[in-house]
Amino acid sequence: MLSGIFQRHKTVQFPLSKSCDGLIQANRAIAQQNRPFYNTNKHLTAKDSLQPSEEKVGAFTRIIEALGFTGPLKYSRWKIKVAALRMYTCCVEKTDYEEFFNRCQMPDTLNSWFLVAQLHVWMCLVRMKQEGRTGKYMCRYIVHCMWEDVEQRGKVMGINSVALKEDLRSMVENFYAALFGYDEGILSDDHVLAAALWRNLFNRNCEDPRHLELLVEYVRKQVQHLDALSGEDLLLTGEVTWRPLVENDARSILKPRSPVYNDEGL
Repeated sequence: MLSGIFQRHKTVQFPLSKSCDGLIQANRAIAQQNRPFYNTNKHLTAKDSLQPSEEKVGAFTRIIEALGFTGPLKYSRWKIKVAALRMYTCCVEKTDYEEFFNRCQMPDTLNSWFLVAQLHVWMCLVRMKQEGRTGKYMCRYIVHCMWEDVEQRGKVMGINSVALKEDLRSMVENFYAALFGYDEGILSDDHVLAAALWRNLFNRNCEDPRHLELLVEYVRKQVQHLDALSGEDLLLTGEVTWRPLVENDARSILKPRSPVYNDEGL
């Protein structure tokens, strides 16, 4: 009896398999016709498959990090914190904010300064997250330095403590929303990135599309420039240079000069 059932099951399976094969081949043909971008006949092998970006750590490290502690890093935490402070300093001191305000017609306010600063901080975070657990640890202190600086600038400007607290709360919400939008934009096409810049950097107030085009080009070339920097140098020094907002050939990129540091990473 079991043999008869098995034989009947096999006879039913064969036509179903053939129909599925036909549907799969038809779907592949439709997908190839509608595919507007790159197409290749090369099949990925096990060697070519994407490798996980997470570092392999032991069970003990996973346990202590699940409890909120930090496991052993590639470099000492003190060096990472110093490099994070330097990288944030490069975001606020090596950026021509006046040029941003003039070319993009942004008001010269603390909020406008913060919007431009957070754009550069985000680009640094994108770069450092490529350096494994040590880079992610550095990202935490870059953001920490940013909030400390924003609070101090607000106090120097004489903003009331209650109003400053409310402003910081709003900035925190906008910051993490901007990170999500920028991440989506950098992984998508220029339309998505322009929409993220319009929402976050321009606060939905940009009447000239040339301003958006300029900023999209700026972000793309800066991310390319940061990718060319050595990860080891960034972890040890935190020194970052920025390309100009406006330049003749935005697609050109020169190999950046490697920073010099001593045995202590300074």
